[in-house]
Amino acid sequence: MASVTTTRPSLSSNDAAVLQALFDAESSPSSGVTIDSTLPAWPAAVHISPEDLISLKEREVEIVRQLQETPSHDTVKAAIQKFDSLLSQYSTYPSAYINRAQALRMLDDALFTPKTADISSKIFADLSKAITLATPVSPADSVSSVQARLLADAHTHRGYLLLKAARMQKEILGDKTERTLPDSLAKLEPDQIEEMASRDFFFGGRYGNKVAQQLAVQTNPYAKMCGAIVKEAMRKEIHG
Repeated sequence: MASVTTTRPSLSSNDAAVLQALFDAESSPSSGVTIDSTLPAWPAAVHISPEDLISLKEREVEIVRQLQETPSHDTVKAAIQKFDSLLSQYSTYPSAYINRAQALRMLDDALFTPKTADISSKIFADLSKAITLATPVSPADSVSSVQARLLADAHTHRGYLLLKAARMQKEILGDKTERTLPDSLAKLEPDQIEEMASRDFFFGGRYGNKVAQQLAVQTNPYAKMCGAIVKEAMRKEIHG
């Protein structure tokens, strides 16, 4: 049998840290969210029986475990195929969408290029699908701890990618760097994309991600505007 050579995906240290945090995060929802321990893991709209959920979770945990233990390019591709198969059977299972998005993210560090345009679009689609399936009908509705954890992770991951897209959009406008953003973002101004990121960070923080809470403040356009006003006032004070 011919030997198989495996290589690790080429992720930057920052992106690798983000993905590790998402796979291993131990988040607890903020005070703005009510957790009800009596609720099932997922909303009724998911339409998956408790028995099937147990089986799905076991399959999912095994796929993620392999990704963490052997994060080679071949393992990542195999994991994505397994998530494809799982979702072809259970298309309303939110957790598999976010984990497939994270696996897709591990394929290539250079998102938003012509080469990775398809990957970028798939990641956004998976994160958006997970959020849609897991989000309660009303913001005041109680959620399960599993539901809150997924929403914290999905919003934070999407917010991070949106922030990255906003910065790349500035590069496109500034020096015509060859970038390819998803169609839903390509026609937006960088500030508009950053506002979208800020909203995702807000919800990520609301559902318990501490880093998202901090980033929501840093990227909030009103907070940035107030900061600019304060800096200008200080500058005038210092220079008379």
